[in-house]
Formats: sequence, structure tokens, C-alpha cells
Amino acid sequence: MRARTFKRGRLVAAIAAVSVLPMLISPAMSSADSGATDAATATAAAAKVNTTGSKLTSKTTAGGKTTIKVFSPSMGRDIPVEVLTPTDTTQQYPTLYLLNGAGGGEDRATWQRNTDIMNFFQDKNVNVVTPIEGAFSYYTDWEKADPALGVQKWQTFLNEELPPVINDTFNTNGVQSISAISMTATSVLNLAIAKPGFYKSVGAYSGCAETSTPVGQASIELVVGMRGDADVTNMWGPVGGPGWVANDPVVNAEKLRGTELYVSTGSGLPGPHDTLANPAINGQVGTLANQVIVGGIIEAAVNYCTHNLAYRLKDLNIPATFDFKPTGTHSWGYWQDDLHNSWNMIANSMDVKN
Repeated sequence: MRARTFKRGRLVAAIAAVSVLPMLISPAMSSADSGATDAATATAAAAKVNTTGSKLTSKTTAGGKTTIKVFSPSMGRDIPVEVLTPTDTTQQYPTLYLLNGAGGGEDRATWQRNTDIMNFFQDKNVNVVTPIEGAFSYYTDWEKADPALGVQKWQTFLNEELPPVINDTFNTNGVQSISAISMTATSVLNLAIAKPGFYKSVGAYSGCAETSTPVGQASIELVVGMRGDADVTNMWGPVGGPGWVANDPVVNAEKLRGTELYVSTGSGLPGPHDTLANPAINGQVGTLANQVIVGGIIEAAVNYCTHNLAYRLKDLNIPATFDFKPTGTHSWGYWQDDLHNSWNMIANSMDVKN
């Protein structure tokens, strides 16, 4: 897969055009979900049976993590997957699927490079699974192979092919949750909608939960078309068509009922991680300017989408926890905070005892 250039000027202009929509700011909303169901338990048990043809093709352990390769029948290739395992391997534990953003872990924008997850999960009784590849794919099943991105069947891989291999290789208890940032924060909502009850909980940090509205479509065209150099119509068909509606988490929010949800976003205004003192900024004025300007505009648009999801879930009387931060840009310092803040909910949903 060839390297792609972030066309910053066009990206800022395009996002700015869609992020000037009126934003209705409301207080944070939270509520508790009802707990496990018999259907979810049966689904978790079924996940340990592999009828997909996927299989483990390699496994290596180094630097505190295990890297495996899993053959995906739907994509016809091996997919690398990074796994953090509990220190105690004598018992069965659940799994948190933790997805990287638009770069799919193929660039430097990864959880392991930019956050403290190696230390954070060191004393947690959970397997943490992060697939690599899938850049700019929205981790969905594409209708057609794309000249730039090839065959993309990530919903099939993540919901059907990967879990039984993880469960068998790492002797899990067949229970799982999923969390993600930015592009894939949209994806994890759709993955849960596609297989109700499979994930105990979802953490969606700074993602646009809409795909059939102008803001949602513009976001996808920027990521897939501009950054990925791909034809967005190969993903879900013509823009605005039935495929885009079928993959809109706001439209299909009813299927999130019974899944515990933690959804977060900043406002786009500079916050505590938007300073020269931030180690990720390292005193670089240009880096800070990019985070404040580009990251601020992106997060403002995300904030708008997230409020629409909150209104929709409230109308449906579906419990969810929303964290609308008064400041914050589209950047890693806030996503590390989000993971930390959502962990208790995610852990409780899977009955993790730490």
C-alpha cells in the first residue's frame, strides 16, 4: 500500500466549510445500562466457534506485546494484529478491541506510540487487541474493490473472522467490548449495530456518528477520498444512496439498545493538551498551530455530529454516557483521557475485576 500525503490546506478548507453549522451545546448526559442479557451471553459463546475459515498464521512476542497474523478469507490476505495480554494467564479473560484511527496503525498515529496503554493495561485483566492495516477504509465492508485501497471487508473481519481466532489463541472467555478514535469511532458504532449484543460496550472518542448527512458525508470524503485517494462510491455506493443510510449510526441507533455506550468529544477550542509544554508538542510552534487549527476545526465538526447522536438516543430512550468537554482538539492527549475515563464503564460491562 503506497504512502499517502495529508493535503492539509484542502483538508482545513473543506472541514471549515462543513463545521460552521450551528452547534447546540447541551450538558453532559449519562446513565447506566441494564447489564448482560441471555442473548449477549449466547452470542459471546458462539464467538468461540470458528466457522469462517479464518486462521492464525504466525505469532511472535516481543517488547511486552504479542503480534499475530490472521488470515482473512473475506479479504484474501493475512492481517497483522497486536495483542496485550494480562500478566496472569491461568484464567480466561475478556477482550477489548482497541482500534487505531484513519491511518489504521500503518503510520505513527497509533495507540502504542501516542498514549500510555502499555502501562495502563499492565495490571488490567483484559486482552487488548488492535488490528493493523485498514487505513482510510472506515473499517467497513466495501461494496467494490478499490484501485487505491484494494479489497476492504473489515466488518466481516472484525465481527466474524478475528474474534474466534483471538478467543482460541489467547484462551479468552468469549466476552468483548470495542473502543476507537476519530474515523473508527464511527466504525465501532456500526460494528455494534451490525451485530447487536456481540459487544458488551462501545467507547467512541471524537468520531462523527453520521454518514447520511452533509457533515458526515463530507467527513468521509475527506478521509477516504482526499487522504486515501480512493473512490468513496466503492465503499457504500453513490454518496447519499441507500448504503450510506444503512451505515449511519444515528439513523440505525435503535440497534444500539442493550449495548453500554461511552461517547466523547471536545469542543474544538484549545484545552489543557494544546500547549507547548505538552510532550507530544515538544515546544514546536508549528506542531502546536497544526493541532489547534486543524485539530480544532475537525473536533468542532465532530462535536456537532456527536450532539445529533445524543439527541437521537435520548429520543429513543437508550441509555448512554456522553462526555462533552468544553475544550479540546482532535488529538491524542484527549483520547488517552477518554480511554481512562471510560475504562470503568467498559470494565464493568465485561465484569472485569482489577
